[in-house]
Amino acid sequence: MTTPVIGVLALQGDVREHLIALASADAVARPVRRPEELAEVDALVIPGGESTTMSKLAVLFGMLEPLRERVRAGMPVYGTCAGMIMLADKLLDGREDQETLGGIDMIVRRNAFGRQNESFEAQVDFAGIEGGPVEGVFIRAPWVESVGGAAEVLATYDGHTVAVRQGNVLATSFHPELTGDDRVHAYFVDMVRAGL
Repeated sequence: MTTPVIGVLALQGDVREHLIALASADAVARPVRRPEELAEVDALVIPGGESTTMSKLAVLFGMLEPLRERVRAGMPVYGTCAGMIMLADKLLDGREDQETLGGIDMIVRRNAFGRQNESFEAQVDFAGIEGGPVEGVFIRAPWVESVGGAAEVLATYDGHTVAVRQGNVLATSFHPELTGDDRVHAYFVDMVRAGL
């Protein structure tokens, strides 16, 4: 069985937690900050954090176009929270200068579940993951307003779409890396492995 090399975009956000979760899911995990590091990985996780800051840092570090190129070329990518925002083709409530990578035909609303002090945890039924619901940690989380025909809704919470997949690209509103339950990361690692 091939062990994929999966990078975690290490510009801002909860990088360490994703590195640990990916290693637990039998991947080689490494931080990615520069285009040459991006070129060395099979796949990428875009962590939670602050999406406008992440967008600006991607431009500053010369990562925005290389990221877009790899996503367009079919590299598997998984985005959590701010990472979901980065993978949206369209954004609601974003800043005018905010850049996204695209990759999933979806419209995402930033901070849809409320402010920091309204953060919460909830059980989420996730299509394709066995063993019961996954624990979702929602921190200033977005939700998906709508998806195009190519995107598949994998999970909803309180009537809102919170997990989506389109081909090799996966996104969740919530942070599974903060729970100790590595099943969503294992799902992504399996996606990556299937393409190697």
